[in-house]
Formats: sequence, structure tokens, C-alpha cells
Amino acid sequence: MSSDQENTSFEWLEAELQDTLDEDFEIEFAEPMLSMELRKIYRAQHPEMLDRKVYFRNLLRLQAELIKVQDWVQHTGAKVCILFEGRDSAGKGGVIKRITQRLNPRVARVVALPAPSRREQSQWYFQRYVPHLPAAGEIVLFDRSWYNRAGVERVMGFADDDQVEQFFQDVPEFERMLVRSGVILLKYWFSITDEEQQLRFLMRIHDPMKQWKLSPMDLESRIRWEQYTKAKEDMFFRTNIDEAPWYIVEGNDKKRERLNCIEHLLTRIPYHDVPSEKVTLPDREYNPSYERRVLPDELYVPKIY
Repeated sequence: MSSDQENTSFEWLEAELQDTLDEDFEIEFAEPMLSMELRKIYRAQHPEMLDRKVYFRNLLRLQAELIKVQDWVQHTGAKVCILFEGRDSAGKGGVIKRITQRLNPRVARVVALPAPSRREQSQWYFQRYVPHLPAAGEIVLFDRSWYNRAGVERVMGFADDDQVEQFFQDVPEFERMLVRSGVILLKYWFSITDEEQQLRFLMRIHDPMKQWKLSPMDLESRIRWEQYTKAKEDMFFRTNIDEAPWYIVEGNDKKRERLNCIEHLLTRIPYHDVPSEKVTLPDREYNPSYERRVLPDELYVPKIY
């Protein structure tokens, strides 16, 4: 390769890396469309948030390690299942997004099930979750899981006392079965304070781009804060087993929450570097007799920008 070609390649690569950084900034851009009053209140409540440079540097390092985890899972046929639970607006979705951001969606997939249908309500409770469990070489992240029964279903009255008690009796053995079958099962609870949840709900109410995140169930959870707290404490007491313990992630600072969760996750998976073949870009074949067709203009998206 000539020096001119090398320079062109480096310029192209630098441009691609800049695009990647632009994507990162776009994903991280969460400055809500708030009134100045609310913005001042929020900033006053978060005077020691993690520095952005520190955050990005560590996030990129951790995401590189997650790619190693992905390669190890594929290479060894491991099965990884991670549950994300917590208060509404506690940051579960943000952590999941950063974990999966650079991973292959065919290997790492997110499961966020809707409310059960009438047929599913008549099934064995765990039945609707079982088809989504990981097979060999897969990582599955549950954005809420079977612990709905211990939380929202219990507090909102969607499950009666007998159903909740049956769940607490069944879930430890269900999870032990998963672990015995070779599944790496991790359970994370994202914790925020009462005041922090109130601030985040206010942000969603006053930000047109986030109002869709507020459901009637979210608003009801504000009223029943203490009931959810009691349900959470009971859940920890009944389901924190040696084979699948709970891990609590403190989330008032979203950036620290994401980094801390990923750092911990990496310590719970026994991954290591796996051998990989060096990738070389093959030369393109050229056919001098081939003529490219001219496509009609109406097939193209208009160039507005």
C-alpha cells in the first residue's frame, strides 16, 4: 500500500471513529427540555455527579470488556441470564442500553415482556418466561422479569396472597434449576431515593420527549412508595439465595450507576480472552465487462440535508 493510500485509510478510520463518538454523545444527550426552575433544582440536588470525561473513558473500557465476554460466551457456549429490577425511573433501561450498545444483537438480546394475555394468566407462572431463557452462546437481559409477581402484581393487586406465596415457594427452586443447568444467573436491583424518583418523574412530566415514559402505573407507584418498599424487602428476604443472590445498584447518579453495574457484572462472569483469527480484507474482484445500471430517481430518498 502506498503512503497516499495509507493516509487516506487513516483519515477514513479517524472519520469513522468520530462518527462513533458522535453516536455516543447523541445517546448520552439527555438534557431535558425543562424550565429553568426545574433545571436549577435538579442540578442543586446533584452537585457531585461524575465528570463526563471520566465517565466516557471508563464506559468505553468496560464496553471493550463486554465484547470479550460476548466472544467468550460464543466460544464456550455459555448461557448468561441477567435480571434488571427496581423502582420506576431507577435507570434500568439506561444500563441495559450501555451494556448492549456495542454487542451483537444475535448474541445479546433484551427481553421486555408486555402485560400477560388472558391465556398466559392461566398458565404456570414461569411458563411465559421460559421460552426467552438463553441457549448456548447467548446473553439474555430481562428488563423486568418473573419478579413482577413479587412487586407490581403484588402491590397493585394483580396477584392474590396465595399466588404471591406460591411464587415465593417456587422461585428459589426454579432459579436453582437454572443454575444447575449451567445458566449464569445475575439479579440486579436498581435503587433510588424517594426524592430522586420524584425529580425524575417531574422531568418526564415537563419534557415532551420523555412524557411517553410515564405510564399510569408509574404514577400509581408514587402513591404506593411504602408498599413497594415493603414488597421489595420481603422479596429480598425470600429470594436472596446462595445460588442466585441479589445485587443492589445505587442509582441516584446515573453515570456511576451504569459503570458500577457493568464493573460488577464483569466480575461475576468467568470470561477470558479467546483465540481469534486475524481478519484481513480481501481484494475486490473487478469485471471490466460489468456496467452498473442507472436507477430511477424516485427510488432515492430526497436529500433534504
